[in-house]
Parts: sequence; structure tokens; C-alpha cells
Amino acid sequence: MYHTVAKTSDIAPGQGGTYQVGDRRVAVFNKGGEFFAIDDHCPHQGASLGAGYLDDDGAVSCPWHAWRFCVTDGKWCDNPRLGVDTFEVRVVGDDVQVRERAKDEA
Repeated sequence: MYHTVAKTSDIAPGQGGTYQVGDRRVAVFNKGGEFFAIDDHCPHQGASLGAGYLDDDGAVSCPWHAWRFCVTDGKWCDNPRLGVDTFEVRVVGDDVQVRERAKDEA
């Protein structure tokens, strides 16, 4: 099931935000006009990734300790064997929609 989280104009290019999608908090980013969504929860100490800085390469830095995650695949930039969940995103009209993950999805 997809949830409308924002309008395309709500998330400026190079920016992100945090939204509730089902029972998860999801960080949604606008990377050059394309939208990506990852788990909002940094696995290090729980900071909001949606509040982090998105660089030109598409890596968001955690605002607490600067752990960096790729918004396109969720991989931790310093050790790609680790990462955060990603979510499917679509734009319908000017609505940014994020697909809720099933409980059994890895």
C-alpha cells in the first residue's frame, strides 16, 4: 500500500524530510528531482536521517555522528555490507507516495 507523504514542492532538491508510513518513520529525499526513501532511524544511535545533510552524490549524513548512507540503496558509505531499509517511491501528479513495507520484507 502506498501512502502520500508530501507534495513534490514540499521537498526541495537536495533536501529531505521525515514522514510516517504505516508503523515506520521514513526519510524521503529529493535528489535532483528524483525521490528516494530510506529508514529514518540511524542504526548507530537512532538519530533522524531525514534531518541529515544530503550531498551531491546522494549520501545523507546523520546529523549526530555523520554516518553516511546512500539514499538510492540504503548502504552505509563506510561499509556497504551494512545499511538501512529502502522503500519504493512514486510520484502521482504532484503527490510523493511511499510504499509501506510488509512485515516479512527483508
